[in-house]
Amino acid sequence: MTARRPHWMLAGVVAGLAGLATSYATAMVLTIREAPLVAVAELVIRLTPGPVAEAAISVLGQFDKTFLVLVILLLLLVCFAVAGLLARGGWYRPLLVWLPLAAVGLAAVLTQRQASAVDTLPVAVGLLTWVTLHSALTDALERGRRRPDLESRERRVFLMVAGAVSVAALGIAVAGRVVGAGRRKVEASRRLLRIPGVTRREAPADTSVGLAGIAPWQTPNEDFYLIDTTIAKPVIEPEEWSLRIHGLVERELTLDFSSLVARRMTESWITLSCVSNEIGGGLVGNARWSGVRIADLLDGLGVSPEADCVLQTSHDGWTCATPLEALTDDRDALLAVAMNGRPLPIEHGFPVRTIVPGLYGYVSATKWVVDLEVSTFARSTGYWTTKGWSSEGPVKIASRIDVPRAGAEVEAGPVSFGGVAWHQHTGIESVEVQVDGGPWTPAELGRVPSADTWVQWAATIDVPEGDHEVRVRATGKDGQTQTSVVRSPDPDGATGWHTVDFRAV
Repeated sequence: MTARRPHWMLAGVVAGLAGLATSYATAMVLTIREAPLVAVAELVIRLTPGPVAEAAISVLGQFDKTFLVLVILLLLLVCFAVAGLLARGGWYRPLLVWLPLAAVGLAAVLTQRQASAVDTLPVAVGLLTWVTLHSALTDALERGRRRPDLESRERRVFLMVAGAVSVAALGIAVAGRVVGAGRRKVEASRRLLRIPGVTRREAPADTSVGLAGIAPWQTPNEDFYLIDTTIAKPVIEPEEWSLRIHGLVERELTLDFSSLVARRMTESWITLSCVSNEIGGGLVGNARWSGVRIADLLDGLGVSPEADCVLQTSHDGWTCATPLEALTDDRDALLAVAMNGRPLPIEHGFPVRTIVPGLYGYVSATKWVVDLEVSTFARSTGYWTTKGWSSEGPVKIASRIDVPRAGAEVEAGPVSFGGVAWHQHTGIESVEVQVDGGPWTPAELGRVPSADTWVQWAATIDVPEGDHEVRVRATGKDGQTQTSVVRSPDPDGATGWHTVDFRAV
C-alpha cells in the first residue's frame, strides 16, 4: 500500500494541473480576462492588509505578483496530491478537495468587476476536468490494488495515461492561448493607432548633467516602473472603451475614444512616483504624457460646490479618490492616451489612464480608467485607503544617489556624485551632498521644463582613501528642505535622506 502512494498522489496532481489547463484555455477562448487562478490571486491582493502588501512590494518589487502566483500554485499542488491520496478511500472522497477549490475559484471570479455568468464557465470546466479525469486515472490503480497479479501491468497503464493526459493538458492550454489571443489583437491595434496631436520628442539636451550612471532624465517606456493590483492586464480595444463622468454634476458626460482624442491634446513632461518607494528606491520615472486635461472636461458640467473629490474606477474595478482641486487647478492632470510619443503600453493603462502631477499614484493614477464620479471624500473610499493608507497623497520631496552605487570602489581624490531629485508640482530649488558628516556641498542641477519633473544633480568632492558615507538632501521651490527623519512609506510616503557607503582607494 505504501509503495503505491506516490502513484495516487501523481494521479491527483496530473488531474489538478489538467483542470487548471482546461479552465485557462476556456477563459482564453471566451476572451475572459481573469482565468480562475488569476482571479484568486487578485482576490488575495485585494484582501491583503496594507502593511503586508507594503512589505511584499518593498522586498519583491515588481515581482511581488509573480511570487504570489507561484505560492498559490505550490499550495494547489499540495491540495492536488491530497486529493489523490483521498481517492484510495473511495471515488467520492477527492470531492472534499475539488469542490472547495472550485468554490474559492468561483467566489474569486464573481467578485471581479462586472462579472457575469459567462465568467463562471472556466470554473465549471476545471471542476469537471478534475472529477472525471481523476476518476479515470485512478481506475487502473484501483484495479491493480484489487488484483495483485495485474498490479504491474495496471501501473504501466496508469503511467502511460498520466503521461498522455499531461501532454494533452499542455496542448489544450497552448491552444487556448493561441485561439484567445486577445492581447495580441489589442497590441496590433495599439501599434497601428495614430493619435492626432501626439508628438515624439527627445528629452531637452540641458536636462542632463552629463554624469554616466545617473538614471536617464526621460525614462523609456520599457523601463518605467510597474505597480498595480492586476495579474492579467485588461486588454481593451480603443473602439470598445468609454468613460462616464457623473455624480455631483448638473450634466453627465460619456466619452468614447474617438471623441476624447478629437479634443485639444496637451503634452507634458511629468514624473510619477509610487507611495511604496523606499528612500533611494527605483519606483519613480519621468515621461512625456499626452492627453486631454481633466479640468477641461469638468468645465461646463456644472460641478456641485459640495464636491471635493473624484472617485476614479478602473476597468478591473480598482478605485481611488482624488482631490477635486488637483484635477481642476493649473496643473496638467490628464486623461492620458500616449506615453513618450506612443500610445500607452497595455501595462500602463492602454487605451486611457489618468495622470495627476504632484500626487502619488494610489490616489490619482488610474490605469484603464472607465469611470469618474464627482463626489465627496465622506462618501468615497479608494482601494488603498481601505487598507490604512492616507486619503490624500501629495508627493513628498525626495532625492536619490545613483553615483556611486552602494559598496562601490572609486579612486581617491575628486569623486563625482550624482542622482535625481523630485517634488512634483512644486519643483526642486537646490540639492546638497554631504560626505562623512562634513559640510553640505551644493550640487549642479540640470534644467527642467516644469516643476512637474524630476531633476538630475551632480557634485564633485575631494575624498581621501578609506571607507566613506555620502548622503543627499533636496530643497523645494517652496523653501521646504527634505527631512532627515526616517519613516516607512506607510501611510503616505517615505521620508529620510538617502545614504550610500563606498570605498576610495
